[in-house]
Amino acid sequence: MSVGELRCIGLEKVYDNGKRALSSVDLSVPTKGIFSIIGRNGAGKTTLVRILATLLEPSSGTATIDGLDIMEDADELRRRMAVVPQEGRPLPWLTPLQTISSYLMWRGESYRVSRRKAEEALAMVELQDVSDRLNYKLSGGMKRKTLLAMVMASDAEIIFLDEPTTGLDPISRQVVWDLLTEMGRDRFLFLTTHYLEEAESVADRIGIFDEGSLLAMGNMDELRASMKYQYSVRVSFGTDLPEIEGRVLKGHDGRVQLLTTREEAMRLSDQFIGRDIQFSVNPVTLDDIFYNIAGKDIRNDAGGDEGGGA
Repeated sequence: MSVGELRCIGLEKVYDNGKRALSSVDLSVPTKGIFSIIGRNGAGKTTLVRILATLLEPSSGTATIDGLDIMEDADELRRRMAVVPQEGRPLPWLTPLQTISSYLMWRGESYRVSRRKAEEALAMVELQDVSDRLNYKLSGGMKRKTLLAMVMASDAEIIFLDEPTTGLDPISRQVVWDLLTEMGRDRFLFLTTHYLEEAESVADRIGIFDEGSLLAMGNMDELRASMKYQYSVRVSFGTDLPEIEGRVLKGHDGRVQLLTTREEAMRLSDQFIGRDIQFSVNPVTLDDIFYNIAGKDIRNDAGGDEGGGA
C-alpha cells in the first residue's frame, strides 16, 4: 500500500442536543502505521472515529483519507476499511468462526478462503478453543477479541479501532498489543484508547484530545520534547523536600512527584542517596504529558459517553 494521508480541516460536530463533540479539528497523519488518540471519556474520540469511518456526518469541516472525501467517496472508502466500534458486539446466535467467515464472505472472499482466514485469526487471538461456541456464551473479553480477529482477517488497508482492548485482562491486552504492532507494519490503524500504556506501547504517533479539541500530536520523543521538564522524580512518603527547579505534584495518597530537568534530577539524586531517601528517576511518561497538556488526570475519569450517543 502506498503511503497517503489522513487529513481533517476544521472538522466540527454539534449534536441535536447542543453538545459540541468536536471543535475545529485540524489533523494530518500518514496512512501507515498506528495512530492513537488518547483522551478521557467524552473527549470526542468516538465521534471522530465515527466521522472518519463514514458512519456519522460532520456538522462542518472536511476530512479526506488518501485523497478520498469521507462524504463524497464514502462507498470507495468503505471498501478499503474495517471498523470495530466501541459499542460493537458479535451477533449472539453465531459462533466466532461463523462471525468472521460470514464477514469475509460479505467482503467478497470465497467460503473456503474465509473459513481458513477465520481459523487463522482466531488462533492469533487465542480463541481457537471456543471457535464453535455461540457468541452469547462468551465472556465480554472473548467477544471483543472476536471482533478484533474479524478485522485482522480482512484485507482492509485502513482499520478503525475504538478502545479495542476495553474489557480484556492484562495478559490478553498484551497479546492484542503485539498483534496490533504487527498489523501496523503494512496497514494503517487508527485507534482510540484511555489506556495510556496502550498508546505508548503500540502507537507510532499519538494525538492528545480533550473537550473536542486536538491539543497536541507527535511521537513520544516529540511529545516529551514539548515538555519544559522532561524528567520525573518520585520520592517516598514524608520526605522533607529541598527547593527544586521544577514542578511539585502531590497525589491523593501522599506520594510526591517532581517534574524537573535532567540536571536537576541528577542533583536531587545525589542528595537523596546521601540522605538514604527512596526515590526513582525516569523520563516523563505519557501520563505526565497528558496531565501537563490537558491540565487533568486521564485516570480520574468521570466516565460518561459523548453527547448524542457518540
